[in-house]
Amino acid sequence: MDTDDAGCHILHIDMDAFYASVEIRDRPEIGGQPVIVGHTGGRGVVLSANYLARAFGVRSAMPVSRAQRLCPQATFVAPRHEKYGAASREVMAIFRTITPEVEPLSLDEAFLDISGAIRRLGRPTAIGQLIRQQVHDQLSITCSVGIAPSKFVAKLASVHCKPDGLLVIKADRVLEFLHPLPVSALWGVGDRTGRLLARLGLRTVADLANTPVPTLERELGRATAAHLVALAWGRDDRKVVPDLQEKSIGAEETFAADIADPDLIRRELLRLSGRTARGLRAAGCVARTISVKLRRADFTTITRARTLPEPTDVTQQIYATAGELYAASGLASGTLLRLVGVRATGLIPARGTGTQLALGEHADAWRDAESAMDQITRRFGADAVRPGSLVPPRDAASQA
Repeated sequence: MDTDDAGCHILHIDMDAFYASVEIRDRPEIGGQPVIVGHTGGRGVVLSANYLARAFGVRSAMPVSRAQRLCPQATFVAPRHEKYGAASREVMAIFRTITPEVEPLSLDEAFLDISGAIRRLGRPTAIGQLIRQQVHDQLSITCSVGIAPSKFVAKLASVHCKPDGLLVIKADRVLEFLHPLPVSALWGVGDRTGRLLARLGLRTVADLANTPVPTLERELGRATAAHLVALAWGRDDRKVVPDLQEKSIGAEETFAADIADPDLIRRELLRLSGRTARGLRAAGCVARTISVKLRRADFTTITRARTLPEPTDVTQQIYATAGELYAASGLASGTLLRLVGVRATGLIPARGTGTQLALGEHADAWRDAESAMDQITRRFGADAVRPGSLVPPRDAASQA
């Protein structure tokens, strides 16, 4: 660990195997063994795996069925998203005791600009150690901290010191750190760009940095070439943006078996619309645009979106729009779907919007009713209150 940290005012902090760490914290008896978070059976995917499981090749987004083959001795845990959300809020609260300049990237990672905290709390390395200690003491989980002059390098540093580490990349050693890395370390180098660069014989960041710009422009285009060259030379002037609004809130579901029944698909759209609306209300946001995602059995995906006359956080309005987008998707009758999703974008704070939603004079009544349902579901679970159309026939008969 290099502790010569002058000029290193950007921190990237990433929780280590976040979901799995929360589960192990709450269930100490599964500590010391491979732990994988994800729904077993059907088409569940791995949401998180601790480092003992990763040693067997298990990775996030991998089908759980494959993870079971790679690591059959692992403990598989169903996800508890409310627990992860609560832990995330505690983590972000710790960060904001250090500096108000906090830019969350997801539940388990954030950038911090600590320029204004150095006089009060000491050198960047000391601040990074303080954050690691507070996260451990207050939440009994660990995090990794990258410290650097820029966001790009700080994020790479946190990756390279995982798990439970701290790495400082001082200004005069940025290129020494960057240039041996593979070109895939650069933001914007995905599979396609990686293949193009490999065709040019460019394997490392140093290879790319020392390639004539016109050569890169011919292969990648002017904008992409300029972006990658800047990163390859350690240039990243982006600022930490505090309290960045979430760009979207949504939910999607992969079916256990492909389905074509429009009634079943609409029921799923209603359920996902409810989850999306609850997410909006929990975040204190309303959405201007609603979109649906429809993935066929052959994995081709259709997305449709509509901007609303007024922003909303009401299930009925979201569902009505999602249903219309589904009807207008152009899918042939009998098309099998493996996944559907509903997403809200164009988010703005709900407080002070003063809008009257498209449900006319009943909009406030719908919102009041759904807010009351939120309180019930927070206490008794998501299935405690459901629209009648989502109650299975057997349950409905028993309630008659």
